[in-house]
Amino acid sequence: MIGLCKKMDKNLKKFKFHDYQILKTVVFLFTLFLITAWEGFHLFVLSIAWYVYLGAAILLSIPLAMKMFKK
Repeated sequence: MIGLCKKMDKNLKKFKFHDYQILKTVVFLFTLFLITAWEGFHLFVLSIAWYVYLGAAILLSIPLAMKMFKK
């Protein structure tokens, strides 16, 4: 597993900015597919309160913001 992570890290360095944008779009669209095609996933997603998603987004954005604004 560690070897796979190192290989992925090495390959991700080859990505350009637009590649990351495409990856994010694919993940977003696949999530929408799961919500519409799988009833159990749809119910699970809708059963979670909106503030849980907001809190997760804020917590996950903190390390990214720190890296972005680090001198």
